[in-house]
Amino acid sequence: MSAVWQASRAAVRRRRLQTSVIAVVVLVSSMALVVALGLLDVASGPFDRLFGQAHGAHVVATYDAARVSGAQAARTAHRPGVQAAAGPFPQAVVDLPQSAAGQMPGVGAGPMTVVGRAEPGGPVDRLDLFAGHWATGPGQLVLALPDAAGMGTGPHSPLGKRIQLPGLAPLTVVGLASSVSGTAQAWVSPQQIAALHPTAYQMLYRFDRAATSRQITDATARVTAGLPSGSLIAHQSYLTLKAQVASQPDAFVPFLMAFGILGLLVAVLIVGNVVSGAVVSGFRHIGVLKSLGFTPNQVVAVYLVMVCVPAAVGAALGTALGAVVARPLLHQVFQGAQLGTVNVTPTISSWVYATTALGMPAVVVLAALIPALRAHRLSAARAISAGSAPSGGRGLAIQRWLSGVRLPRSVSLGLGLPFARPGRALLTVSAVLLGVATVTFATGLSTTMVSYGDAIEGVGRTQVVVWPGQARFGQNLPHQGDAATQALLRGLPHAADVSAVGFADVRLLGQSQGVRIQGARGGRSALQDDLAGGRWMRSPGEVVASGRFLAKHGLRVGDSFTLGAAGGRQKRVRLVGEVMSGPADLMRADWSTVTALAPDAQANQYWVRLAPGADADAYMKSVRAADPGLAPSAQTSVNAGAVTVISSASALTLMLSVVAALGVFNTVVLSSRERRRDLGMLKSIGMTPRQVTVMLVVSMAGLGLVGGLLGLPLGVAAYRVVIRMTEASAHLAFPDRMLDVWHPGIMALLALAGVAIAALGAVIPARAAARQTIARVLHTE
Repeated sequence: MSAVWQASRAAVRRRRLQTSVIAVVVLVSSMALVVALGLLDVASGPFDRLFGQAHGAHVVATYDAARVSGAQAARTAHRPGVQAAAGPFPQAVVDLPQSAAGQMPGVGAGPMTVVGRAEPGGPVDRLDLFAGHWATGPGQLVLALPDAAGMGTGPHSPLGKRIQLPGLAPLTVVGLASSVSGTAQAWVSPQQIAALHPTAYQMLYRFDRAATSRQITDATARVTAGLPSGSLIAHQSYLTLKAQVASQPDAFVPFLMAFGILGLLVAVLIVGNVVSGAVVSGFRHIGVLKSLGFTPNQVVAVYLVMVCVPAAVGAALGTALGAVVARPLLHQVFQGAQLGTVNVTPTISSWVYATTALGMPAVVVLAALIPALRAHRLSAARAISAGSAPSGGRGLAIQRWLSGVRLPRSVSLGLGLPFARPGRALLTVSAVLLGVATVTFATGLSTTMVSYGDAIEGVGRTQVVVWPGQARFGQNLPHQGDAATQALLRGLPHAADVSAVGFADVRLLGQSQGVRIQGARGGRSALQDDLAGGRWMRSPGEVVASGRFLAKHGLRVGDSFTLGAAGGRQKRVRLVGEVMSGPADLMRADWSTVTALAPDAQANQYWVRLAPGADADAYMKSVRAADPGLAPSAQTSVNAGAVTVISSASALTLMLSVVAALGVFNTVVLSSRERRRDLGMLKSIGMTPRQVTVMLVVSMAGLGLVGGLLGLPLGVAAYRVVIRMTEASAHLAFPDRMLDVWHPGIMALLALAGVAIAALGAVIPARAAARQTIARVLHTE
C-alpha cells in the first residue's frame, strides 16, 4: 500500500496542471451541483418549507371580546390536538384614511386590522422584522409589508412616517415586519392597543394533524368546544392561504427545476470527461508502472488515488462555496416571488451538501475506474503503445480528406484532431450542447419575462398613480368631482393621458365569496397592454379577468354570468378577454357596468401617463402644489418577479457556461499533451506558434459549432415546455407576441454561442502549447 501511495503522490506532483484542472473542474461542478440540487430541493415545496420555518399558524382564530374573556381564549391552547399556540392578542379594526395610505407604498386605505403583540417571536407565527424595531411603547406601530427592495430604506420607505387615525394621537411607523400567516396588517404594543378599543382576541394555533381541510375543521371544532355560541367570529385556515400564495412561487418552480437538471447533467459530464481523459492520457505511465512490478490492481489503485486527492479537495471547497452562492440566489428567487408577506431565506436540506461532498468524488472514481479497467489486463508494452498519441485510423483518414479542402493547413488539421479521440470529442460536444441549450433557454425566458414585466407594470403608459384623498373641490357631486380631478391632472405640465379608476364589491350569484370589479373612464391609461386572450371590453356588460380568476371560479372566455351587489342589484355580464395576470378576486369592466351595480361608486385612483421624457417626480410636485389633498405616487417600471427570473437565469447560465468551458479547457490540455511530439514536428517544419494556436482552437470550435447546432432545438424545446408549465402552475397566460422570441438573427448568435464557449475554453491551453520550444517538446519524448 505504501508503494501505491508513493506512486500516487509522485504522479500528483508531476502532473500539477492536470491535477489543478481536475480540482478546479470538480470545484466549479460541485458549486453548480449544490445550486442545482438546492433548486430542486427548495422548489419541491416552497410554501410548506417556508411556512414550517416561520412556524406559521394552521388556524388564525378571532374571538368576540364581548362573549369570550382573554382567560377563556388562552385556555383553548391546552385543548387536545393543539401542538402549539400563541395569544390571546387584543385585536382592533381602525379606518386608515387615504391621506395617510397615499404616503406609504404598499399600504391601502380603509379598514386595517391592528393586533397588540409584545414581541415578534413566539411559538406560532414568528414574524420577520426586516426593518426598524418592534413597537415597545405608546405611539409606535409596526406595519406588515413584504421585504421588497427599498422598502426599509430610501425616500419612499414608510419608516418614520406618522399615521393620524381619527380621534387618536398620531402613531409613528417604527418597524416593518412580515407574516407568513397574514395575521395582521399592523402591530402595536399591548399598552397601545387599549387606546384603539379592541373588540376581539386573536389566537394562533398549530395542530398535530392539519394536512387536510377536514382535519383543520375537526381541530377547530375541538378548540372551540364549550365556548359561548357565536364567540368565534372568524377563522382562517392556512390551506386557503397556501392556495392563494403558492401560485406565485409555483411560477418559478418549472424554470428552477430545468436549470437544476441542466446543472446536474453538465457537472457529471464534465467531471467524467476530465477524469477519464486524465486516465487515458496516463496509459503510458500505467505501462511503466507494470514494467516496474506493480500488479494490475495496484496500478488501478494508483490512478484512483491520483484523481481522488484533487477531487476530494475540489468537492469540499465547491460544496462550501456552493452553499455561499446558493443561499442568496434562492433568497432572491423566492423574495422576488413574494411568498405571501414573509421574508424567510429558504434553507437547503443537509442531504444536498452530503450528496455533493460525497457524490462528486464517487463520480470521479467511477469516471476513472472505467478507463483504468481497460488497462487492467493490458501488458506493459500494449499500455505504453496505447498511451501514445493516436496517429492512424479514422483521425488520419479524415485529416487526409480535409487536406484536399481549400482551407488553411492549420484549420484543416484542427478540424481533424477530434476524430482521433471520438469518445472524448463526444463528451466535449455533449457538454457544449448542454451549455448552449442553457443559454438558449435562458435567452428565450429572459426575453419573455422582460416583455411580461413591461406589460404588467405599464411601461410607457402609467407612470403616476394619484389617490384623491381629501380633494378640495367637487365634494357634493362625486362624478363631477372625478371629472374636475381628471381635468386638473390632465391640465398639469407633461400629462399625456389621465384615467379615473374605481372599484365596487360584488359577488357571483351562486357563490358565497365576494369579488371586486374595477372600472375606468376617460383616457386610455387604464387599458394596460397585458391582454393574453380574447379582446378588450367594447360595450357595457363585458368584463375581462386573469387566469387565476378563471381558474378559481371555473370560467372560460365567452362565458356569461350574473353579478349581484348591495340593494339587490344584478347585472348579467360576459367574459370577453383574459389578461396575463392579476388577483383571483378581481375583474375589469367599463364605468357604466360598475355604476349599474354600484350607482354611488366613484374613482379612488387616477392613472396618469406622462409625455415622453417627462420627470415623474416633477409632475408629482406639481400635483401636490395644485391640490395638497391629492396623494401621487410613482409607478415602478420594474416587475420584481421578472427581474428575479432574469437575474437568477443569468447567474445560473454563466455558471454552467463556465463549467462547460472548463471541460473544453481540459480537452485541449490533454490533446496538446498527447500530441506534443506531433506539435514539435509541425513547428520544426515551419508551423508558427500562431498557427499552432489556431489549430488547437479550431479543433474545439468545430466541436462547439456541432454542440451549438444540437443544443439550439434542445433549448427551444425546454423553453416551450417550461413556459407552458409556468402558465399552468401559476395560472398565467402569455400572449403569442411574448412567445415569439426566436428570430433568425438570434438563432444564429445562439448557434455561435457554442463556438464562443469552446474557443474561450481552448485559447489559454492552446497558447501555452504553442509557446513550448521544439527542443523541449522533442526532449520530453
